Amino acid sequence: MIKEYLEKSIAVKNTTLTNKGFLENAEKAGRQICDSLVAGKHIYIAGNGGSAADSQHFATDLLGKFRSMRRALPAIALTTDSSMLTAWSNDIGFDFIFSRQLEGLGQEGDIFIGISTSGNSKNIIEALKISKSKKMISICLLGNGGGKIKETSDISVIVPSDITSHIQDIHIVIIHSFLELIEENLSHL
Repeated sequence: MIKEYLEKSIAVKNTTLTNKGFLENAEKAGRQICDSLVAGKHIYIAGNGGSAADSQHFATDLLGKFRSMRRALPAIALTTDSSMLTAWSNDIGFDFIFSRQLEGLGQEGDIFIGISTSGNSKNIIEALKISKSKKMISICLLGNGGGKIKETSDISVIVPSDITSHIQDIHIVIIHSFLELIEENLSHL
């Protein structure tokens, strides 16, 4: 069973490795994150379920460190304020838990990173609307052909798979590659 899963995961990674559009958009996204951090902008990251965990992982490594010791970089996972999430979900609705936070925190030129394996997460779509209205830059890590989100995001990095676990495997690889790129390019900060 484990060998079979690994073989399937490797097959998706190999498909991703030869997908020119995926590679170009991932490189573009990584460069944009670096440029925005150099300009002193903030990174806001959100997702649901496993993607929420990935957003927290990414924000933690930006604030803390990935491989090398450097200054803390301004990043917030919008999935971590349990009081905000539960109050807003209960009183207003789950679809607006991230957009409301971006409305209060986001500034022009900041980056919103949405992670959605389906490409159709309503609360990510609502957050993208607010990020656009605030002239933020949006980057989305997606799967399943990109869903509705690919049309709204400035940069869509779409894993060529419709299997959630394999999409998540690639999302964490992308996040780690972004972190490596950031630390290589921003070691002087």
